[in-house]
Amino acid sequence: MTQVSIKDVAKIAGVSIATVSRCLNDPERVKENTRIKVQDAILKTGYSPNTLAQSFRRGKTHVIMVVLPSVGDPFFTDVMRGIRSVAAGRGYSLLINETQFTTMTEDEVGAMVVSRQADGIVLLASMSPFGTRVLSAKSGRTLPIVVGCEAISSDLTAYPSVHIDNVAAASEATNYLISLGHRRIAFIYGLEQSLLTKDREDGYRAAMQIAGLEIENGWVAEGKLSIKGSIEATRSLLNHHKRPTAIFCANDEMAMGCMHEIKSAGLRIPEEMSIIGFDDIRYAEIMDPPLTTIYQPAEDIGERVMYRLLYEIEEGRSVGAEPEIVPHRLIMRRSVARLAI
Repeated sequence: MTQVSIKDVAKIAGVSIATVSRCLNDPERVKENTRIKVQDAILKTGYSPNTLAQSFRRGKTHVIMVVLPSVGDPFFTDVMRGIRSVAAGRGYSLLINETQFTTMTEDEVGAMVVSRQADGIVLLASMSPFGTRVLSAKSGRTLPIVVGCEAISSDLTAYPSVHIDNVAAASEATNYLISLGHRRIAFIYGLEQSLLTKDREDGYRAAMQIAGLEIENGWVAEGKLSIKGSIEATRSLLNHHKRPTAIFCANDEMAMGCMHEIKSAGLRIPEEMSIIGFDDIRYAEIMDPPLTTIYQPAEDIGERVMYRLLYEIEEGRSVGAEPEIVPHRLIMRRSVARLAI
């Protein structure tokens, strides 16, 4: 079957190829009777414009690249729901790149940008310190970037971002434990030398210092942002010569592993060990016992990230590097109890 071209449409409509192109891309600039002729010719020929080729010529594809650590993380799943809802409503498609907490080289990022012609990039707590100059050098144009959740490397702080105040949130969680009489409070963080949960650790340490409480060596443990990693970290904490009475985990997934190990050791939650998580993922409320945690408005973060990115793409103006701080709140459930004296 012979493929119909724009030249065939122009011939049947009795107009130039340029006029057909204007009817497709900027119909307001074409007289009504001419538009009708072109539309009739399109219907007769069954012509279908190559929208991808059109996109390349215009320098726009309506494609957004989203870079995130793990597509299986329940928190990022909720953030993605917000991103998708805004993107779909504005006619944009998404390309997902999962880093699995590994780095991406400049060539890898450049190849993605060039081959897919993304209109913009969303970095969700991405572990990809790829040097932002590549986005201009490889693609021939500067791509808008918006950071969702934590800006995990210093070079990304120059870009607009949407997140909670992680330091304040972690301080609030730690102070809640202190207010209930806990003095031996441990913290399970994410990955060694990662900025992903550094602000949360800073908030924990600040609250402990202000309360005049010492942090024993070994009370701050790496949980590798996973259930398995937090099980190992919790095992170490339970064997500490000054066993903590409460553990603050830098995300809810690690709190799940922490609770599992505590129960396996024959201890009761919260009677013998209190646990606080972070994120308020969908499983937090149905854990046994239900998990006290810091709520992040994940879907709202996703929506706000996309609105900021689309403003830059469609208006051609920067929204500025000032971060947009969204509210968090402490969700008190039954995994925390007042320390019995």
